[in-house]
Amino acid sequence: MASLLRNLACVILFSAAVAAAQETERSQLPIKVEARSSDFDYQKGVLEFDGITISQGEIRITAERAVASGLDFEDSRWEFNGTVRISMPESALASDTARVHFARGEIQSATVTGGPATFEQRRDDELAQGRANRIDYDLGRGAVELAGDAWLSDGRTEITGATLVYSTISQRVVSRQQVVITINPNEPAPEAPDPTP
Repeated sequence: MASLLRNLACVILFSAAVAAAQETERSQLPIKVEARSSDFDYQKGVLEFDGITISQGEIRITAERAVASGLDFEDSRWEFNGTVRISMPESALASDTARVHFARGEIQSATVTGGPATFEQRRDDELAQGRANRIDYDLGRGAVELAGDAWLSDGRTEITGATLVYSTISQRVVSRQQVVITINPNEPAPEAPDPTP
């Protein structure tokens, strides 16, 4: 379990650090929206797309359909449906549907749902994976919530439960409900952290 918590902490903190370091660079990159077809209703302020891809540098969102409150990535809300894929450097989310809030030219929060929704994060030779019926990621609060048949794994340790919440601020995995932790004895034990003097 310590290995899973350490790996999850490293994965999410690494992602946050990379995102912060690249924020200025990425905000200078153009956002490209490509779609097989589109329907702009300017009176209602609704945009609809089929076969859509949104990209900005190495960040990419693809889906069969999307509805947006506007093309203003400074503050807009998007709903994606059908084989939704969100990929970022070293991480990916896959789901049936996703609600994404863009602010200041970046993804601020995302709620992905599916049967199940999945994510993976690769760092060096480590792979963290998770799945749940719904995954909420709030960058502002530093919280990732997996709800509905939630499962987290670092390849050696697995945690399952109804809802698992990971805080990037306090580096904790919390569940207020029953959890099951499975440790695979065939994998090498993780190194113990250095004691604090």
